[in-house]
Amino acid sequence: MRFDLTDLRLFLHVVEAGSLTAGAARSHMTLASASQRVRGMEDALGSPLLTRHAQGVRPTEAGRTLLHHARVVLQQMERLRGELGEYGQGLKGHVRFMCGTSALTEHLPEVLSRFLMQHPRISVDLEERPSPDTVDALRGGRCDIGIVSDAIDTEGLECHPFRRDDLVLVMPRGHALAGRRRVMLAEVIDSEFVGLPADSALQLLLTQHARALGRHLAYRVRVGNFEAVCRMVEHGIGVGIVPQTAAERCARSMKIARAALGDTWAERTLMACVRSSQELPLNARRMLEHLVAPMEPAAAK
Repeated sequence: MRFDLTDLRLFLHVVEAGSLTAGAARSHMTLASASQRVRGMEDALGSPLLTRHAQGVRPTEAGRTLLHHARVVLQQMERLRGELGEYGQGLKGHVRFMCGTSALTEHLPEVLSRFLMQHPRISVDLEERPSPDTVDALRGGRCDIGIVSDAIDTEGLECHPFRRDDLVLVMPRGHALAGRRRVMLAEVIDSEFVGLPADSALQLLLTQHARALGRHLAYRVRVGNFEAVCRMVEHGIGVGIVPQTAAERCARSMKIARAALGDTWAERTLMACVRSSQELPLNARRMLEHLVAPMEPAAAK
């Protein structure tokens, strides 16, 4: 049987998307062309690779075997491209990266932009995902580097401290708890909240811990970023939970009060994780080294 890299990449996209149509789109193919390639792979193998159902497709046992080897082969090709890129200007490296809301908005823009400026031939596929999803993706070979909370089980992964990222409660200055230094989530669980979109990684985390208390958070409004959360809080719309770095920055120009969340899960360090730094493609390994390098004095807060 002969499967080329286009076949393998298409099959990977189809399985990850759970849909032949979506997989074809990710591979920049027409649906007809993608279907023909999948049928060709199945004919060459003499066994079905996908089972079709109303919601899309799932890999068969043979398909899961192919999926595993496709990821290995494509990762090896990425390593080859990255390392050969040292010797020629025509090749471009690609790094698959996942992280949560806080890392994406508070910590990565500056450090990632410096890396990309230093390495103009490397591109990054950056996706916001909750820490548990990122860990699963790392273990399954669906991303190269992930930034997750140290509260998450990362057994089997290689992890390096990235940034401190405690969560704090922000509230109007006249709030009853405005003079407190620490507040537990249970103390404000009945408050009206200002938050991010429901599918953001931070909101999923807060929903999880509210459910652990047998409650749910009531949101007056959801906005697109931490600055907007703090601005709504300043105007008395509700309280919010944001990273300490965002709260400190916004407090310089907004009339808000802050209190550390006393819950253990809110005291966290973000970790840059990989399956194995030695097995990373060269470009991903360089990015990892850049992420975990000590902060320059000018960048330190």
